Amino acid sequence: MIIDCHGHYTTTPPQVEAYRNDQRALLAKDPNHLFTKGDVKISDDEIRESIANNQLKLQQDRGTDLTIFSPRASWMGHDLGNASTSQAWTELCNDLIRRVCDLFPDNFVPVCQLPQSPETSLENSIAELSRCVEEMGFIGCNLNPDPSGGFWKDPRLGDRYWYPFYEKMIEMDVPAMIHVSGACQHSLDTTSSYYLGADTTAFTQLLFSDVFTDFPELKLIIPHGGGAVPYHWGRFRGIAQDRGLGDLDERVLGNLYFDTCVYHQRGIDLLLDVIPTKNILFASEMIGAVRGIDPRTDHHYDDTKRYIDGNKALDAAAKQAIFEGNARRVFSRLKIRFVPLLYALAQKPVPISAWV
Repeated sequence: MIIDCHGHYTTTPPQVEAYRNDQRALLAKDPNHLFTKGDVKISDDEIRESIANNQLKLQQDRGTDLTIFSPRASWMGHDLGNASTSQAWTELCNDLIRRVCDLFPDNFVPVCQLPQSPETSLENSIAELSRCVEEMGFIGCNLNPDPSGGFWKDPRLGDRYWYPFYEKMIEMDVPAMIHVSGACQHSLDTTSSYYLGADTTAFTQLLFSDVFTDFPELKLIIPHGGGAVPYHWGRFRGIAQDRGLGDLDERVLGNLYFDTCVYHQRGIDLLLDVIPTKNILFASEMIGAVRGIDPRTDHHYDDTKRYIDGNKALDAAAKQAIFEGNARRVFSRLKIRFVPLLYALAQKPVPISAWV
């Protein structure tokens, strides 16, 4: 089985964007407007169409089996409005992810966004994580280290501000992918400099903190191949050594994981060479930031399975750990229904709809 740990619902029906635009219009009239989720009319057929012709088709074309699926990251938009804005928007987006997974239970499992808002407490995020995991069967979350969209107004990830949320994650046995949203700072581009820079910043904030000492069971994923981290692993090793933090591998690799959203063979080869296999999870981000075809290969940039298959250093067992085993270990709420031998021998589709 091949499990893609990083997929977003970027093909939502138009009613979702219309809802967000309505929020913007109300905030333009009253920045303190208090929102409730309300009701958005989206039929099951509209959801099926939005998935079947997009993410599901690419799954089938590329030979992957299961996508760990969350709302569109660049649309989380935690900077917009007030705490109630984010709460209503997040509930809508998470409910929609649950519906996708109910309609395609063998292809998608849910991960939630959080109702974060700059310079506010994490109480709402803790409550939404509980709702999603306990009531709706979600298996993880996306945690934004910078809800202000590039201004970094909130405390660093090592600050005790985040500790109640980490405690809840451990209590519920779920990981978080550290993922920012759209850039609001004029010098940043969302899916290039901001995403990759934020990945690197999140890593350093954790490196220079006591988080993994205080929470040895915490599981965090740095997406997009870890930003600049694998490329500069030697630099970070040296900085850790100079600052008396000990061995870098021992300090962070018991808790941090990296995905394979790196869109060329040499980049993936570097990631697989520098980072231990046990800390790498297969991911494509499709349909995400890069959707075109690479003229050098005639394949889509985000067809990352091809890069893992094309790596000449790892053996089959290591590649299977990246494709499946590591995701099962990190997303421990993901469970596969036992399939009787005769059922498997009949080569029928393996049901993946029993988790939690």
